[in-house]
Amino acid sequence: MLGSLAGLGTLAALAAAGCAAPSGVGSGQTRLRYWHLFGGGDGANMAAMLDAFQAEHPDLDLQAATLSWGSPYYTKLGMAGAGGRAPEVAAMHLARLAGFAPGRLLDPFDLDLLAEHGITEADFPPDLWQRGMVDGELYAIPLDTHPLVLYYNTDVCERAGLLDGDGRLRAIEGADAFAEAVRAAGEVTGGPGLVAETLGADTIGPWRMFNAFYAQTGGQLLTEDGTRIAIDDAKARTVLDYMRRLTQEGLCVERADYPGAVGIFAAGETGFFINGEWEVTTYTNNGLPFSMARIPNLFGTAATQADCHAFVLPHQRGRGGASNEAAHAFVAWMLRHSVDWAAGGHVPAYLPTLEEPDYLAMRPQSEYREVIDEVVLDPRVWFAGSASPLWLELGAVFSGVLLGTRTPEDALTEARHRLQQLLDTPSPFGETA
Repeated sequence: MLGSLAGLGTLAALAAAGCAAPSGVGSGQTRLRYWHLFGGGDGANMAAMLDAFQAEHPDLDLQAATLSWGSPYYTKLGMAGAGGRAPEVAAMHLARLAGFAPGRLLDPFDLDLLAEHGITEADFPPDLWQRGMVDGELYAIPLDTHPLVLYYNTDVCERAGLLDGDGRLRAIEGADAFAEAVRAAGEVTGGPGLVAETLGADTIGPWRMFNAFYAQTGGQLLTEDGTRIAIDDAKARTVLDYMRRLTQEGLCVERADYPGAVGIFAAGETGFFINGEWEVTTYTNNGLPFSMARIPNLFGTAATQADCHAFVLPHQRGRGGASNEAAHAFVAWMLRHSVDWAAGGHVPAYLPTLEEPDYLAMRPQSEYREVIDEVVLDPRVWFAGSASPLWLELGAVFSGVLLGTRTPEDALTEARHRLQQLLDTPSPFGETA
């Protein structure tokens, strides 16, 4: 997707022209422009937080813009940074940082300014904070992590004998135990006990499932420096064989695109749903009897696939002064108020929030908060992260395993081939950090 930025240099002037409004026109306020890509329930939560921030900061003129999710957003953000006259602050997926040429398209945060507003490294999981660091400088601050989780229909699971005395899902350990739990749920519903995204245009669900299970084996996709394939064939085959088992044995709905999977679980047709946690608002509003848990430990650890929403400072020529101070104040305020953001299902990355009574009272949002220490982000390469070429390429390959159109052996061979093609493709930004 970032390949669409190959003509970045020629488009930079256009982006700069589009961001060139004067600061604080006629008001004495400091202008603070913020770009983000949040729609749906996330968009509503973000809008409420922005209104609250503006009400508390009348000296600032907050100008928020919601842009199209995915490739269109990152294309425009990259163009704006290349032009040097970007918005003061923006949202971005943390795993895409390596592809955004920190130091050229992004500016680093001022750690002293952040500290003045009460934000320090100690407030975050070490791994997530370090993912925002490049060459000793901080280029991204995590707002949350949004992991792959396990939704469960509490009525179905109760009838299947899968809940404990508190109405929570009993602990499940091991691949066979999970298969049996899914089978038990299916006996209640009269069909597959599990649904997940398995197909569709630009499908990414199969990749996310593979990555979660593969991470649990301790396997790596690429070497630490992101230059070579490091797939452990035996571990990958174990995961792919299991994925095929889920559909082949009728445990998982074989053919479901993303909207279809959401709807199947909403209709009570399955006991379980594997997906990102952001559909919590959908099911809460629909009155579905459900809860959520972290992905069970099937293959050795409790790891799960995830990405993080983060704040970044798109590159501005001559960044500094009141507008830059406002950007830091804004980020700090949003982090300190991230209990409001957690309503949408995301796990706050700002650790003090995880202990707030208002957050702990959120159910099911707080039920899987321990996953903050187990999330696995993509390798640090330009083609990784949410809505990235990595997700789309491997999502298409592993979809075939779930559908039975590819054998696990063939899928592994094709995954290696596509990974090598991505490794051989230069970053559209040239050399990145």
